[in-house]
Amino acid sequence: MPPGITTLAADAPELSAANTGFMLICSALVMLMTPGLAFFYGGMVRVKSTLNMLMMSFISLGIVTILWVLYGFSLAFGSDVGSVIGWSSDYVGFSNIGVTELWDGYTIPVYVFAAFQLMFAILTPALISGALADRVKFSAWALFIVLWVTIVYFPVAHWVWGAGGWLFEMGVIDFAGGTAVHINAGAAALGVILVIGKRIGFKKDPMRPHSLPLVMLGAALLWFGWFGFNAGSWLGNDDGVGAVMFLNTQVATAAAVLGWLVYEKLRHGSFTTLGAASGAVSGLVAITPAGGSVSPLGAIAVGAIAGVLCAMAVGLKYKFGYDDSLDVVGVHLVGGIIGSILVGFFATGGVQSDAKGLFYGGGVDQLGKQVVGVVAVLAYSLVVSGLIALVLHKTIGMRVSEDDEISGIDQVEHAETAYDFSGAGGGTVSRTTAPATDPTAAPKAKKVDA
Repeated sequence: MPPGITTLAADAPELSAANTGFMLICSALVMLMTPGLAFFYGGMVRVKSTLNMLMMSFISLGIVTILWVLYGFSLAFGSDVGSVIGWSSDYVGFSNIGVTELWDGYTIPVYVFAAFQLMFAILTPALISGALADRVKFSAWALFIVLWVTIVYFPVAHWVWGAGGWLFEMGVIDFAGGTAVHINAGAAALGVILVIGKRIGFKKDPMRPHSLPLVMLGAALLWFGWFGFNAGSWLGNDDGVGAVMFLNTQVATAAAVLGWLVYEKLRHGSFTTLGAASGAVSGLVAITPAGGSVSPLGAIAVGAIAGVLCAMAVGLKYKFGYDDSLDVVGVHLVGGIIGSILVGFFATGGVQSDAKGLFYGGGVDQLGKQVVGVVAVLAYSLVVSGLIALVLHKTIGMRVSEDDEISGIDQVEHAETAYDFSGAGGGTVSRTTAPATDPTAAPKAKKVDA
């Protein structure tokens, strides 16, 4: 999503098969991030909440897709209304869009742009779910998604990326979602958990991840999908900006993994797999707004800073007493802030735009714009998300009962368990053995207690 400032590339008027194919692949990669997130979060919770955590991400695929077609794309990317929202009746149900009609100023069809942006809209509320693990009614969560994307995500997407949106016109740089996705989701998570409260046993009972291999799998899928998330956000591949973003995504993520692990070793004495996975995500988050503005050396700085500061930030929940179950605030809110602000320091003026940061002779102008964007999205999402949660909490109730939370939300909300151990009890199994003295003899079955 190029910012509303002077760009280095000229618009091309004709449909590009190469760019169209590239963007379809990128859209599929971004779609993969939501199941990846589900595995990442699913491995971090206790066994009794695994399925619920997976479902909180998967339901976003269903709900947001339908809303996007009905009115979401129009609200986010329709003709500007007062610099705060969009609306175009042709986008409602995509009823009057030709199959080869191009997105304004680009070489890809409107349908491709809409599909790509849809995947962002799906992922963002799914990110929030990690802060609410173990304790939220599934029906209340589904309704929250409907209200949140309508009142918060669609307007904020228009502010940041929509032509005429006030942050877009101001020149705030958010290449792929530091404000609209990560700060938005992180602030929303904080607003909701301040309303619904802590898990039973928070700071008392051990709440360790039940499957670190699942966490690592999820992190790997996120890392893979993030190349589409970031490199695809230039909406084409004609001028090399997407290639820079691709490389910077890898570089910053690597630096963040190392930064998090070094901090973890110095602070806690160990290099953990959870730390490596979380460090990777923090680097991906931070480079998302900044990767189209910085050099690869700048990407190293962005990733390393994010890795260390996010590792420090995840402990704030114990200090201040808010129960951010899976560190959405510590990673996505803090990482999004870091990446967005560092644009004002490390922007070179030679990649996506001519805007320069403080370290490249640009003064504080761009830095000031970035701060405005961060504060505006954070405040709006925090307050409105908290109000949505409060209304739901006071009406239909957002939390399961205390007994249901203790017994396990998977059974209560989904009537299933993640792992079936019913066949793992006593009994016998057959193994084949043969006498060592006669290797040609046919094996005989021998029963051994399991």
